[in-house]
Parts: sequence; structure tokens; C-alpha cells
Amino acid sequence: MALQAFWGSISLLCCSFLSTAKGDPQALSFPAGRQYQYRYALAMRLDPLAVLSPGGGWLQAEALLGVRRLWRDPGGEELLRVQIQELKARQQPEEAKGQAGAGGPPAEIALSPEAQAELQQPIFISWSSGKVKALYGDEAEGALISNLKRGIASLLQLQPHAGTAVEEDASGSCRVTYTVSNHSITKTKDLLSCTKPKLGFSSVNKIFGVQWQPTSRSQYVVQDGVLQSVLAEESHMVALALRSTTGIKISSRQQLELVSSSPAPKEEARRSLEDALAGTDGQHQPLGMASLPFRRGCTHCPSLVAYLKTFDGQRAKRDISQAAAWQFQRFLQMLRGAKKRDVLQLLKSAPEEMLPFIVEAAVAAQSVASLEALSDFLDFSKEPKSLLETFLYAAAFSPRPSKELLRLVLDKLDGKQLAPEVRETGAIALGSLVGKLCRQRLRGLQEVERGVEAILAGLRGAKEEPEAVIHLLALGNAALPETIPILLEHAEEGPAAISSAAISALRRFPARHISSEVKRAMRRIFHEKKKNYEKTCRLAAAEILLDSQPLPMDVINILLATGEMETETATFLLRKVQSSLRAPHHPAREIMKDIMGDPQINNYHRFSKAGVSSSFLGPLTATQDLLSTFGLDLLFLEGGFLRKSVSDFSLLSHDRRLRAAQVTIEAQGMESMLGESVLEGEEETELMAGMSAVFFDVQLRPVVFFQGYADLMAKVLLSSGEPTSVVKGNLLLMDHHQVIPLQSGLQVVVKVLGGLGLDISANVDVNIWEQELRTSIKTRGSLAIDFQAELDAPFLQTTVRSQTEAESSIHFDTFLRFSSSPVLMCLQLREEQVPYREIFTVSRSAGNQSSTARKGRQGTVPSRELALHQDNSRACSLLLAAEKEV
Repeated sequence: MALQAFWGSISLLCCSFLSTAKGDPQALSFPAGRQYQYRYALAMRLDPLAVLSPGGGWLQAEALLGVRRLWRDPGGEELLRVQIQELKARQQPEEAKGQAGAGGPPAEIALSPEAQAELQQPIFISWSSGKVKALYGDEAEGALISNLKRGIASLLQLQPHAGTAVEEDASGSCRVTYTVSNHSITKTKDLLSCTKPKLGFSSVNKIFGVQWQPTSRSQYVVQDGVLQSVLAEESHMVALALRSTTGIKISSRQQLELVSSSPAPKEEARRSLEDALAGTDGQHQPLGMASLPFRRGCTHCPSLVAYLKTFDGQRAKRDISQAAAWQFQRFLQMLRGAKKRDVLQLLKSAPEEMLPFIVEAAVAAQSVASLEALSDFLDFSKEPKSLLETFLYAAAFSPRPSKELLRLVLDKLDGKQLAPEVRETGAIALGSLVGKLCRQRLRGLQEVERGVEAILAGLRGAKEEPEAVIHLLALGNAALPETIPILLEHAEEGPAAISSAAISALRRFPARHISSEVKRAMRRIFHEKKKNYEKTCRLAAAEILLDSQPLPMDVINILLATGEMETETATFLLRKVQSSLRAPHHPAREIMKDIMGDPQINNYHRFSKAGVSSSFLGPLTATQDLLSTFGLDLLFLEGGFLRKSVSDFSLLSHDRRLRAAQVTIEAQGMESMLGESVLEGEEETELMAGMSAVFFDVQLRPVVFFQGYADLMAKVLLSSGEPTSVVKGNLLLMDHHQVIPLQSGLQVVVKVLGGLGLDISANVDVNIWEQELRTSIKTRGSLAIDFQAELDAPFLQTTVRSQTEAESSIHFDTFLRFSSSPVLMCLQLREEQVPYREIFTVSRSAGNQSSTARKGRQGTVPSRELALHQDNSRACSLLLAAEKEV
């Protein structure tokens, strides 16, 4: 209550000055021969954003502050001595729910005598009419107490006239704006503009990062050139980009109120600032204004050394299988603090079935010790292909790869005789690593140059089409603008498979890199100006033109061209345009709407194509932060056989888009298998079925189900019925560490870890006798997110934590029957029930006292089957009804 009364007196004091004073504030100064005493108050609060979470409660501190001028030069520069005379801290319990008052009396926090003595050591400020020019103190002081003093000095950083300036205080070097009204000065600080030493890290894909919304405003009252009061308020909202209810709100208030002025000893005549400092007690070195980084020692963190003492391989396997996502994060934290010898011991002693899990965790940890241990352990000439691919894919999916990780991959791939699968996966991983490092603005690194040259050398030296395709897809993962001319050359001049891969790589580039040169090349491919192109290449070129800030003429020409195309190709393209019109975020939507107003373009003759090809895009989930969509493209041949299907799951959040999963299944030569003749204008192709996948913007190595009639028959006769694994393992999606320096000098450290256990498999079943084709893609995932915020003060530690866990399973099945005319096809997209759990924890520790408040909830989202479109629903009814009769 005393503190609330103090806040009220400050507000009344400010209002009194605003209503009675006239004129601008005078030049600021602390007159000679006077000592000023201020009452200093600090209040802070950390609150989880979730409604059901426990409240954070206030941290409060009060002190008396003595300010005295020791020296002044003719130019107006002053040396101020600032001393905290006594500091008292207390903790205000959480507010009672539904009440305005507090939940109970504040609890006093006892400071150790050592801390009190250190706090009372004075600091010295070189000050000139409000501007802090330099700060002097003891470098040996503890970081927390030194930062608290920086926060007090920051309150004296102001200017008496309106304008914009760049100032340095405890928050860093920031842009500030001043407005002046009578005796009141208002300072607004742009915290997003602050520059300070780089601390922490974040995921390259910002959609897996956090949203930070800070505000800072300070109100100064000055009378007769003397600072009367300060009220500085600051707030920070930090939340997951994908889910704004998982996060924290930081509230901070600092206040100064002049309580007395008394005579002070006479200033001694000094020639310079240095002389004045020399006349004071102690050693005073210049200190930076920005607060120093502080790292809390971890007393309850999992230790690899302790884990190894009780390590039991069989029990560890059971623990991992039961809670893979949480165990993955636990291992990652152990490995980040472990020594090389301990990581190596774990790798050597773990059961074979557990090795992929540990390798993934070691790659995600990215500590020097874990990478060196992997370098010693992994022998690319001996290890099984599956473990090597696990390592390479773990590197490819790394949310924030380092140059050390890229160097490790390069060294393991360089000059070795590798299995084709490992070599291809290595190229894919190199592309992903190079691209992510470039997005971190590390293009000039020697390792990045080496990685780019390795991919280009592989492309130049490719002797067979599949090898060239892999390196083109690797360039797509890298998405380097300087490689666009190479991709254009292969897109226009290469055979069908290479051209398709090059265009696919170009589609990975952001729209800003799709230049006029790229668009001209895509027009030549679509309109077949140089040569005839395979229809999937032409359609991919059209999609680049439509998806990358399209020109109206491009849209018109593409629509007009459908009049000369085969029925299925034209139908697919027209459905694609119609689907884009229904998508609110499509870049060509407004242009297409204008064009479709022209009856010469939009008419029954053009849009009444009788093909069965289709393109569909619809929402799966919509929240205030996230829109997830499902898209499905189906291209058929004129004979009614499926040529290509593309299923796409995308995430859109805060103007960012992420392709979470895109699975492409292609089938060729099905006509010859069933004795059908190839239509005029189509090339006869070898019987083949395969799959290509992109997960979290990383293109994977394509999988071939069968190639050639003999291969098909062998796999049909010898098939075990087991699906083909596309990707299986644990991925670290969110890896965020942010230090937020507050103007009070205290710091809040935000840590986010988000792990995903993923198991994706696919199966193609061709029944020659029944003339049926079935494809099945199963995606199972478990997601665990750990959001943690830590506040450290000289007298209190507070931790706010949110833990979220969810499991999901999505099935996408395709059923085609060729024996009917037209071909019947049924698509089914099913999501099983999704169990989830959330736990919110607020922990505090002061001296020997500690407390923890915890709340949580759990539930299940019901299973559902998504209706795609009416034609599909009718086909499913026919096919499934016929199957039941059989």
C-alpha cells in the first residue's frame, strides 16, 4: 500500500506542475553546495499470457538516492556522485482472481550484507544538462548490482528540448523522441531500434520464432533547472509467432521523486574531470552504459555426466519411445553443456536402435563438443546408410546451422566413396545448410563458398540424369540468387527430368528474385518458343508466372493458351486459376479478379472443359496468429490416368509463409502397362512411379517406388506390404535465445525450444488385375514446446515457464480405378484425434526461500475427415460403395 501511495503522489505531483507551470524547462543542473535526496522505486512483473496460467506478482524495491555535484567546468559538464543509501525489496503476491486488490501482504526480501555494501558503493556520472556522457564505477562489481546502478543512471539521461536523438542507456544505444510541455518532458524510446552487443540466437525460419512488441515512455518534471521527478514505464510482449497465447508480458516501472535538498560540502577546485575523480575514494574505471550480460547458473538442469553414471540402454530406449519429443529436448540440453569425451562415450555405449536419436540430438545441440564427438564417431566408410542419412537430414533441418556444422558435413562428404543414397542426401543437406547460413548473412564464410562449389561441381560432373536432378534440387534448397542463370539454362535446354527439376528449384525462390529475365524464360517454356516441353514443365512455368507478382498480360496469355491445349492440361490450368481466385492471400488474386471481368476471357466456352484434372486449396485451421491450408493438385493424362498429384500443407503467420509439407507423387507409362496406346503428341515413357517431398522448406531426396515393368512385377510379387519410410526422426524446429535488457538495468532472458517427432511413410499399391491404384501417405507427429523466461535481480530470481505437448496423425489416401470410363478417383484426408497438454509454472527464489505455482490443462481435439470438393465426394461414394459390395 505504501508503494501504491507513492505512485499516486508522483502522479499528483506531475499533474500539479503541468497545470501551474509556464514556459519551457530551463537548462538542467545540480547547483553547487547542495545535496539532493531522491526516493527511488522499482516495480516489475512477469506474467504468462495464457489466461489459465498463474499470475507473476510484483517485484518491488525502494531506496533513498543521494545525488551531489563534485565538479563543473565552464562548458557546463558536471561530475555527479550518485549513491544508493539503502535498498529494501519485497515481493507482492499474485492478485486474487476477479479482484482489484492484491492477494495478500507483500513479503520482505532480505538482502545479504555483502549485497547491501556493494549497492552502497557510489557511481560517478559525467553529466551535461541532462546528457550522460560517461559512467564511472568499479569493474569488479557483480553484474547484477552493476546493472541496477546503470538503470538508475539511465533515469538521468534526458534533454530539456524537443527533438529526436540517439542515446545510450541500460537498454543499449536507442533512438528516442522528446516532447516538451511546460515543465514536463516526455521521452519515448524506440526499443526496436536499440543496438547492443549481439546476444542469443533465433531460428532462420521466423515463423518458428517469437514476436516481440516493446514500448518505453518516460515522464520528467523539471523546475528551476532541477529534476523533480521521473516516471519511466516499459512493457514487453514476447510470444510465439504461431501462438500468441504462449508467451510472457514484462511490465517495469522506475520512479524518482525529489524528497529533500540540503547543504553539501563545498566543491574543491579541480582543473579537470580526471582530477575530480582522483580526489574520490576507490578506483573508478569508465563503464559502458549498456547493461552487462548475465548468465544464471543452472542447478537443476540435466547433466550428461550424471546420466551416464546410471545409463541403461534398454531403459533409455523405452523412455524415448514413450516421450520422444520431451526426451529429445532433454538430451539436447544435456549435450549442450557436456564435454566431448562424455558425448563420445554416450555414442559408443548406446544401443544401435538408439543411435539415430542421439545423433539427431547431438546435431541439434550444435555445441563444439557435440560436433567434435560426431566427427570422431561417424565413419562414412563403415556406418550403415540409415545412420548416415539420419545425420545428414538432421543437419539439413537444423533451425540455425553454424559454420562448424557445415564444415563437418563437407569434411565427411569430401573425396569419399559413398553409397548413392548417402551421396544424394549429402547434396540435399549441403543445399539446405548453405541457404540457411546465407539467410543469417554469412554468405562470405569460407565454408559457405566451399559448400556452393561442391554443389556446382557435382552438377557439372553429373553423368546421369538422376545425379543432375539431385544437384539442381540442392540449388533449390540453397536458393542463392547467383545460381538463377544456371537453373534457367537447365530449365530451357535440359531434357524433361532435368528441366522439371530446374523449374522446381526456381519455384523455391522468393518472389523478389523472380526477375524479368526469369519471367521471360518461363514464358518461352510455357509457350514453347524454343522447343516442345513436357506438360508438367509447362504447367510449372505457368505457376511461377502466376505466383510471382504476375503481369496482367501473363495471366491473359495463359488463359488464352488453354484454348489450344489438351483437355486435361487446360482443365488443370483453369482450375488452378479458379483456386487462386478463392485464396485470399494469393498474390495474383486482385489481378485475376479484374481480368475475369472480361467476358472474352471468362466465359462458358473456356471454363467448361470436361477434364477430370483439378486444383483445390482450402483452410485447415484458422486462428488469430495462424492460417494453415491444404492444397491438392491432380493432373491426368488424356487417357484418364493420373500423371501427377501434389498435396501441400502450408502455414501462414504474420505475413510469412512456410511450406510445412509438400508431397508429390508421379506416375508415368501407365498406359503401356494396361495395353493402351499413347495419344498423339505425347511421348512414350518408361513405366515409373515415385515420390518427392518438401518438409519445412527442405527438399528431400526423391524416392522411386518402381522403375520399369520388370521392377514393378518384382516388387508386386516380393512386396512385404510395408510402406516406404520418407522421413523418420526428431527435428528441432524452434531454437530461440533472447536477452531483453530493461532500462532498470535488469534483464529478462527468453528461451524457446520446440521439438517435433516425425514419422512419414508412403505406399503405392498397383493391382494390375483389378486395374486399381492406391496411394497412402501417413504422417504422425508429436510436438513439444518449452517457453521459458527468466528474471534475475540482486535479490530475487523468477522463472515463468509454459510447456505444451500435442500429438497428431494425418492420413491422405488416393484410390483410382482404371477399369471404369472415365477413371474414378477418391481422395480421403483424415486427421485422428489430437491429445494436448499445457503446463504453466511460475517459480521464485530469494535467498533461502523459494516458491512455485503451477497450473495446467489437457484435452483432446476430436478426429475429423475433410471434405475436399463435390466431385470427389461423389466419386468416393461410388468407389467405396462398390468396394463394400465386393
